[in-house]
Amino acid sequence: MTNSLEPGPTFPGDSTRPSWWWRLEDAAGAEVAPAGVSSPDFPSQSDAESWVGEAWRELLEAGVDAVTLLEGDREVYGPMSLHAA
Repeated sequence: MTNSLEPGPTFPGDSTRPSWWWRLEDAAGAEVAPAGVSSPDFPSQSDAESWVGEAWRELLEAGVDAVTLLEGDREVYGPMSLHAA
């Protein structure tokens, strides 16, 4: 797992730059894809974090226990539990 908050290399106007997205996980850490639930791609880390802050309850109700933030294929941080501490 990579904990760096530094973005991967990108160039202005580069449409192939990696997008930000959340991997949805169960309690064992396996990736899950509940029916009708997925993480959209986001143009920035901030947009991805705002989305999960708004959607975490619905994700939890759909059977998602934790999320991991990725930029393209690079793990940025996580897993982050969706359960109250």
